[in-house]
Parts: sequence; C-alpha cells; structure tokens
Amino acid sequence: MLVDRVRMFVVALLLLLAACDGGGGDPGTLSPPAPPAATTGSLQTVVNGLPAGVNPALRVTGPNNFMQDLGAAQTLSNLAPGSYTVAASSVTSGGATYTPTPVTQTVAVPAGASVTAIIGYGSTTLALALTDIGPAFTSPTFVTAPPGDDRLFVLERRGVIRIVRNGATLTQPWLDISANVFTGGEGGLLSMAFDPNFASNGYFYVYYTDAGRNIVVERYTASSTPNLADPTSSLAILRVAHPTFVNHFGGLVAFGPDGLLYAGLGDGGGAGDPAGNAQNLDTLLGKLVRVDVRAATVAQPYTIPADNPYLNQAGRRPEIWAAGLRNPWRFAFDREQLYIADVGQDEREEVDIAAVSQGGLNYGWDTMEGTGCFGASTCDRTGLTLPVLEYEHGANDVNGCSVTGGYVYRGTAMPELAGRYFYSDYCRGFIKSFFYTEAAITEQRDWNLNGAGQVVSFGRDGAGELYVISASGRIFKLVRGSGA
Repeated sequence: MLVDRVRMFVVALLLLLAACDGGGGDPGTLSPPAPPAATTGSLQTVVNGLPAGVNPALRVTGPNNFMQDLGAAQTLSNLAPGSYTVAASSVTSGGATYTPTPVTQTVAVPAGASVTAIIGYGSTTLALALTDIGPAFTSPTFVTAPPGDDRLFVLERRGVIRIVRNGATLTQPWLDISANVFTGGEGGLLSMAFDPNFASNGYFYVYYTDAGRNIVVERYTASSTPNLADPTSSLAILRVAHPTFVNHFGGLVAFGPDGLLYAGLGDGGGAGDPAGNAQNLDTLLGKLVRVDVRAATVAQPYTIPADNPYLNQAGRRPEIWAAGLRNPWRFAFDREQLYIADVGQDEREEVDIAAVSQGGLNYGWDTMEGTGCFGASTCDRTGLTLPVLEYEHGANDVNGCSVTGGYVYRGTAMPELAGRYFYSDYCRGFIKSFFYTEAAITEQRDWNLNGAGQVVSFGRDGAGELYVISASGRIFKLVRGSGA
C-alpha cells in the first residue's frame, strides 16, 4: 500500500511539473514569464565643438506635440516612438559665434531602443557695422515700421513723420503735426506705434508733448492716398499734465503681445522727483501705463484691462501697470518679456526685465536708483523690483550718463544675434548687447561701434532689423561687419 501511494504521489508531481512547463522541454525546469514589450524609446544628444562654459541651443520636437528646449547635451527618455526633429541655433560668446551643423536633423526613435543625434559647432568671429541709410534728418527721435512693410517711418522731433522707401526719402511727409508740438527741453514728437491691425484699420498712435507741455498719446489713421496719413483723423487717447519742468517726459508708446497699448511716462522732471510722483499711485507720472484702445471712441478713448493691478482701488489710477520709474525713455517687448531702460539720476543707469504678465511691479525710484539707495545710506527695499543690469556713471561719466534702451534682435539677416538685447548710452554712444535667460544675463558684449556719436534711440524695421538714431541727425542700420 505504501509503495502504491508513493508511486501515485510521484506521478502526480510529474504531471504538475509538466503542466507548468507547457508540456515541453525539461519537466524539471520552470520557464519565467516573458517580459512586457517596450513602449517607449530614448534620444541622446551629443554636442561637439563648444568650449567649456558655452551651452548649445537645441530644440527637440516630436509626436503628440512634444517640444523641449535643451541648454546642454542630454538623453531624453520615455519618448513615444516616432520621428523627432532636433533643431540647433547659433550661440555667441566671447566675441565668437558658434554655428551648428546640421541646423536640423530628423531621427526615428523606436520602442525599446536609444538613438543618437550629433551636433557639431564651429566658431566664427562675428563683427557688426553701422551703415548710414541716407541724408541727415532734422533731430530724428524714432524709427519704426509695421511688420512686413518695406517702408521706414522716421520721426522728427519737430512733429514730422517722414517715409524712407528703397533708400530714398519721400518728399511729402507721412504726417505733419508740428503746429501742435512743444519742442522745449526734452519735449517733441517722441515715438509712434502701429496698431496690430494696421493693415486693415490704418490706425497708428503717436506720443508727443503739446503746447501746454502735456504728455499726449493720440491716434491717427492712414488715408486712402498712398504714403499719406489723414491729419484730420486725430483721436486723443491720453493727455497727462506735466506742468513744472521740461524734462522727464518719458517717450514711448508701444503695443504689447497682449494687444494692449503701453506708454512709459517720466516722473515729471526736476532732480530727485521733487513731487514724489514715481511712488504716488494717484498719478500717471513715473509709471508704465496699460490700456485697451481696441474700441476707442471720442467719448471713451480707452478701457481698463480687467487684470490691471489697481483696478477699482481707491486713490490708485487703474491705468497703471508698473510704478517707480524715473524716465523710461525706451522700453521693448520680446515675446513674453518686457525690457525697460530707465534713465538714472547722477550715479546709475538700469535695465529692468519682467514677464509681460507681471503687473503691479515697483521699480524703486525714488527710494532707489538702480540697486543703490537714493540720497540715503539705507532704505526699505520691501516690495521693490531691482534691475537685471545696471552700470555706474563713474568719474566724468566715463561709463555713460543716460541709458538708451533698444530691442531684442529678431531679424533674419544675422540669426546669430537672435535673443540679444541691444542698448546704448547717450553720452558714450557705445553699442552693447546681452542675452537674458532665467532671470540672469549672459554674453555681455561691447561691439566696438562708436560711429553713431550720441545715441538718441534705436529703431526696428518691418523685417525686424535694427537701426541706431544719432543726435547728429544720421540714422544707421546695424549690419554684418566685414569678415563676419
């Protein structure tokens, strides 16, 4: 009986082992379960040719709207299988420009595998030059054009807007409002902005000082006659009293990427903001103003955007977007960033940078001048936004005396410059640039261009190329230098 039971047990055990083995192979060996099939892959980027401390500029795009910007070579894991494009941009550092090869490449990332994209950078020395666009103008203050337009609109301080086309200045002005313009001190016709829908509505906006020394933002309309505006089409958008001094009028009107109109107003003039305007939220002086003019009428020239920081707050002007400015002669938008070049008092010049969406910032004047306390050894910095870049005047203004803000380059003629902010100083006339990223500035460079003399302003044409306006009346285009 015992033997029979042992035999039965052995037979049952063998049958069990055979069942576990799927009926084949060695009945004494258990097969592990098959691993699951891989569903993702990886992409490794390899970068050659850049010196230590210089980062590449890569963008990887792929299936399912995948997009990632890379500032260093790295491996991207857990990618959905499919075709990925690696695009590389030129980078500039230490006076050299590093150009990638290839600029774009496409790689297929299979499931369960890793592929490699190799980018090689080669260096060239980039030089810039200034080329005079033509005859001297009468105290030019600004240059601009609608996107894609082949004309260049030149503003003269006296109140005249001229058109340059195909290298020739048209005889008849685009607009002449000189009868309305006060040109004493720092006054005059100071800037203009084309409506984002200029091609369909013909609207453009000018910033000037009138006979009463008020700061005026006014809308005009292009006429049916080519290259002429309608001088009878004026619609006053904003008029701000500036009664005491003839300096610090501010000077720029511009549209932001949000489609809203911005204007940079000075603090009212005089040394040290004697009226305390910049920190007073009940006045528009010393502020960056933001309004909606898309439905402007005589009865209601603008409305207040719902996200303006001081909307419906007693004792605070709802038009204010930012405060604490001394004389924001020039500011600029670049995608989602706002650059403000604020002219300093006796010691420091500054450039402030913030996201376009950041309303309610206070840039410190006249509690502070740049990063230093103004007129005091200590001050309360609570709630104040400090500049991203500043420079001190130095003895006899050796470093400069009045910052002239410019633009971030987004043209096509010199793609190596993409993302670089250009600026100058009225006293020194230098042309400098820097690259801003993640709340820091890099690649600061002096381009050793001194031919413009005293730089009044920068300008930008319809293709995004930059211009430099000289107090001498000359206007220069920023171009690639010889050997670059």
